[in-house]
Formats: sequence, C-alpha cells, structure tokens
Amino acid sequence: MAATPDAPDRFSEEAATFAVKGRDTPDLERGVEAIRNVLRTLPARPGVYRMVDSAGEVLYVGKARALKARVTNYTQVARLSRRLQRMVAQTRDMVIVTTNSEAEALLLEAQLIKRYRPPYNVLLRDDKSFPFIFLREDHDFPRISKHRGARSGKGVFYGPFASAGAVNTTLNALQKVFLLRSCSDSYFANRDRPCLLHQIKRCSAPCVGRIDADGYAELVADAKAFLSGRAQEAQRKLGTAMTAAAEARDYELAAVLRDRLKALTFIQGSHAISAEGSVQDADVVALACHGGTMCLQVFFIRGGQNWGHRAFFPAHTDGVGEDEVLMSFLAQLYEELPVPRELLLDRKLDEEALLADALSEKAGRRIAIRVPQRGANVKLVEQAARNAQEALERRLAESTTQGKLLIALADLFGLEAPPRRIEVYDNSHIMGTNALGAMIVAGPLGFLKNQYRKFNMNAGNFAPGDDFAMMKAMLGRRFARLTREAPRAADGEGDDVDWPDLVLIDGGKGQLSAVNAALAELGVDGVAIIGVAKGPDRNAGRETFHLPSGQELTLPPNDPVLFYLQRLRDEAHRFAIGAHRAKRSKAIAANPLDDVPGIGPARKKALLMHFGTSRAVRGASLEDLERAPGISKAMAAAIHGHFHPKG
Repeated sequence: MAATPDAPDRFSEEAATFAVKGRDTPDLERGVEAIRNVLRTLPARPGVYRMVDSAGEVLYVGKARALKARVTNYTQVARLSRRLQRMVAQTRDMVIVTTNSEAEALLLEAQLIKRYRPPYNVLLRDDKSFPFIFLREDHDFPRISKHRGARSGKGVFYGPFASAGAVNTTLNALQKVFLLRSCSDSYFANRDRPCLLHQIKRCSAPCVGRIDADGYAELVADAKAFLSGRAQEAQRKLGTAMTAAAEARDYELAAVLRDRLKALTFIQGSHAISAEGSVQDADVVALACHGGTMCLQVFFIRGGQNWGHRAFFPAHTDGVGEDEVLMSFLAQLYEELPVPRELLLDRKLDEEALLADALSEKAGRRIAIRVPQRGANVKLVEQAARNAQEALERRLAESTTQGKLLIALADLFGLEAPPRRIEVYDNSHIMGTNALGAMIVAGPLGFLKNQYRKFNMNAGNFAPGDDFAMMKAMLGRRFARLTREAPRAADGEGDDVDWPDLVLIDGGKGQLSAVNAALAELGVDGVAIIGVAKGPDRNAGRETFHLPSGQELTLPPNDPVLFYLQRLRDEAHRFAIGAHRAKRSKAIAANPLDDVPGIGPARKKALLMHFGTSRAVRGASLEDLERAPGISKAMAAAIHGHFHPKG
C-alpha cells in the first residue's frame, strides 16, 4: 500500500522542495500568476484575503492593513518559507473582502478560519463548545441548568467553564446552597408532590408551593450575587440567618442553614485562585513550545472565581512563530466565547494593540491586554505557564508512545509507513431493526471524534440482520463519497488527508470479502483493510486478524499492539451502540401520524383526543375520520389513503 503523504501541517523538507520544483503538486509559477492577476485590481486598504485551490477549496485566510502590499509578498517566492511556497503552488484564485479597519479584518479573519478550517492556517483542534451555567428569567420560578451552544435564551449566562465536570460540580454545590430548581418546565408543571431533590435538600420545591414566589426570588438574587463574584454577601447572609435560627432554638432550620453554609464554603474553596489574587474578570493565557508542538493553557476567571482551565494544542503550527500562533489562537477563541475585561498573557505581542482594538470592538467595551510584572498576577501567569509546559510534556510522551504503537502496527500488517489515519467500522441492530453503521477515526494524536460518522442502513437494500451486506453497503457509501469529493491522484500520491491508511472492520472473512467486493466495484485499491474477528466465546485477547491476502494473525494476550487494536474496536463498538440506542429511542417515541402529509401538531392532537390512540386512527374508517373535529373530508381522505393505500 502506498503511504499517504503528510498532512499540510506536517510538511517535510523534501515535500516542500518538491512543491517548489513543481513535482507532485500544482506548478508554483501558475500560483504566482494567479496572485498577480488579483494584484492588478487590489486596493491598498485593510481587508481579508482567501487563497483558493483549483477545486475551490480555501487554502488560507489572511488579514492585512494594506491588502496590495501584503499580497504582493506572495509573489516574491525566494523570500517565502517552503510551507508558503507550497501554498502558493496550490493557489489558483483569491477572494478579497475589504474592511473599514485592520481590527475589523482580524475579526473577519477569525470568522472565516472557523468556517473554512483552511489547511495552512493555525487552527484550534478542540472545537467543542464551552459549557455555561444558564439562569432563566422567563419563568416565575427560574431554572438553573448547564448549557452548551448558542446563548440565545432569555436569562443570564455564567461562564465559560473549562469542562462539563467543572459545571456539574458547581451546579451541585449551587443546588445545595440556593435550592434552585433544575427540572424542565413540563416536569415542574405536572408535579403534585416534591421530588427526590427536595428530599435530599437540593431544591426548595416551588412546584408544589413549598416556597412562594418572593422567597424563591430572594434565592435567585443570592445565586446571582454569588455567580457575579459577591460570594461574601451570600455567605454573610446565610451566617446571620443561621445564628438567628439558633438563638430562636429552631435547631432544625439552623442545621439546614449550616449545611448550606458548608456547601458555599466548599464551592468557594474549589474555585479559589490564590489567597492574594485580585483578578475579577480575566483569562490567563500562557504558551509552551517544544519541537514544533505548541500548547496553550487558558485559565477562565469570572467574578474572582477560577472556573477551570483547559489546554489547547493548535494544528498547523509547523514553521509558524509563537507570537503568530498566540495571536491567531486568541482571535479564534473569542470568536465563540464572550471576551473578559482583561487578558493576562505570559508574553508581549507585536500586534497587541491591534488585538485589543479588535476584541474591544467585538465586546462593545474596552478590553485590556497585560503582561503582569509584579504582584499576585505574576504568580497566576507563572502557574498557567507551568501548566502549559506540563500538559505539553504529557502530550509529547503520549505521542511518543502512540508513535511506537503505530510503527509496530505498520510492521504487523505490512504497511509502508505508520498509519496517520485509521478508520474503524462497526454496525449495530436488533434482529435487523433500526440498523445503523458507525465509523470512528484515530491517528497519531488519538481519537478524532469530530470526524466520526454514522450511516443509516436502509433495510430494503438487504435482508434484515445481514451483517455482510450492511458492511458492504457502509464501506461502499464511504468510499464512493471519498472518490467523488477527494479523488486521489492517478499515481496514488497527493495530499489524500481524508483517505485512510488503514481500515479495520468488525468481522471475519465474510465481512472482509464483502468490503473488498464493494471497493472493487468502485475501482478503489491500495487501501489496507483488516478484519478483526472476536475470539472464541467472544473472549478478548484471542482475536484473529484477517488480511486481504487470506493470511490470519493472532497476537500474544499481553501484546501492546493487541491492546491498542482492542481499544480501537471497543471505541467503534461504543459509538455504534450509542448511536443505535438513540435511533431506537427516537423510533419508539415516533408517532405514525407524524408521517401523514398535512398533519400538524393541532390536527394530530385533535385526532388523538377523538380516537384515543394513533392505532385507532390508523384503523378508522373514512366515515369515522370525517366525523373527527377539525378534519375536513379532503383531509380525512388523505389520512385514510395514507394508512390504506390502494393497489
């Protein structure tokens, strides 16, 4: 099997030299000529430019104070790095957008990078949304909950938090302290007695009148004060109430207030930054670099509380300066997140004023960017820098171990090079029902969860429960799309970053033969496909690996490569089972009336109120349907025809 070349962020010196000579990549002179064609009409104004290849894919997004001067640099090939020479060689067109200022251009650049994810830009690998705490304000008894995604609801969002675990810990403590409800509105509206949360003293049970609206509003105000950084105010209030209850000999109430005060003290301790910290609303960012790999550590501080920290490992940083990486990282980070009032960095940026102007424009208030020189904030930045270095060292150690496993995997299966992209396929069904296929992806940096895929299997295309046919259909669809959207060069070379170097399928000889037949029909070859058959009695550690040549391999039970292959297979199985359960749950909850054209929520409700069940609607005669309220004769005929098709 031909080894797939390195992805654009891992160009070797040899590959870059080939690009300059015009071998295996589009001709460099054609790229320069395409840029010169754009230069003829390019203004000397601020703006954003996009480099586009022959297929219309965006290669790079950049911003400039003066577009003409910046883009002219790309025509001076001898001054460009090999990485940029390769990019120019692939360029066939440019898209230009002018802006009113360079700060506006920086914000637009971050938006476009997030949208197109170009292979030559520094990218945030982790594009998972950040969790927030959401306190609703469109209900008499506001609900507090964890929230991801667009912050569009009516209420107050507190965050970001570094992880779901940090949010869950905070929410649990907040429920103990402030007794706010976390249930949905429908659950709240249909309660006639307190739920378990009230019994374990984590909810004030407003659903059944255990607290009135004024009392609940006071709890909400206390929670807002705490989340806004006024924790001492809430603590003092609880302490005063506990003392008053004890003096009144209401020891039961005093004990409840004491427990709430303990929970408040716990959450304050878990969020403490340092005893001397004076930061109220800021993010602390530090960068560590070793051997071309970079790690950025971010501490999220809001209301004087540390809401967690996260390490980021940006992609496509090879040959890019640390300042440029940090600048691009911050612009992309705050494309999604609300900007804090202050950024504390571990280094001075050349374009610090530009970044401050851009973030201030986005936030609608002045944003300060500082590199602390003295006091407690210096210790805070040093702590972030230390965490960045430690996270980077762990990542490099894991990468080394992973690299050794991939080398051993290549030796085991006779690959020409360690695989950079491994795709693992599995399917899941119950007696052929709700059939679903799943693909997971792994590489040198572990599982690439944003590239996982699900395949809905149409049972009409094969017999229910036919695993061979399901696997053939799934791989056929996958490689048909790859062939259509990312065709490989005729010689098998090129930047086939979407093509797998190794395919693992859950199954034995039968599944392997079915998959090989599917790829043969598409004219696809040169892809290593291995079948992983479970051992006798499905015993882990006794798996048999089936190669396309017909050879069968087994590994010693304590072999590290076997453990790695088991992890890959188990992850595919977990993903397939989870997707299948979700599909089955959706099918169970589905109503047959949902499939009838012209039946909306109002008509569906009227039919169910009249007939009682959807089964009764399905079996009703035309005359019975016509007598249903709100159902015209034409609609009755349509419903009857849907369930009783003629011929």
